[in-house]
Amino acid sequence: MTAEPSPSAGRMRASDADREAVVELLREAAADGRLDLDELDTRLGQALVAKTRGELVPLTDDLGPVAFEPGEPLTLQGGIHGAERTGVWKVPPRIVAFGGLGGVRLDFTRAECRLREVEVDVDAQMAGVRIVVPVGWKAETDALDLGFGGLKDKTEGDRLPGTPVIRLTGTCGAGGVVIRNPNLRERRRQRKEQAG
Repeated sequence: MTAEPSPSAGRMRASDADREAVVELLREAAADGRLDLDELDTRLGQALVAKTRGELVPLTDDLGPVAFEPGEPLTLQGGIHGAERTGVWKVPPRIVAFGGLGGVRLDFTRAECRLREVEVDVDAQMAGVRIVVPVGWKAETDALDLGFGGLKDKTEGDRLPGTPVIRLTGTCGAGGVVIRNPNLRERRRQRKEQAG
């Protein structure tokens, strides 16, 4: 199940982080040749003075997904001891996660993701799959078979403009799938790393 933004989501005040995310996406689009310099200047000006999230959305809607190089999906197999992808890493368009007995943990909080959409195909098996996403990212879970373990979507707030959608497919198995934002300890550690 995916939480749809409330009708008033477009009237929500835009934060500096919201504006910066859109500015970065616009710069990437210009670097890729999807915007010319005049369009970039116009949209950057609009992004920097935007008061609401609704004013930011049209600035990136027509840009489409960022081009990616096709390749093999990232495959994580939990096996007996578990598997994880954390820290700084480049997100591919497709990830396959087998929970096994040890589980799989995917942490996107410091990942480099230039895609609008990432497909995560899960087979949670016995231990499950845990996914951590930054605040503002959302998961599309309609194609996920809940199995015995079920799904817990603990993400907060609405999707921010320019952030990826994680499309979950596959089965929750007995271990289940949890998708959440960073907890307090993880946020503190991240702030400490950024400061020092």
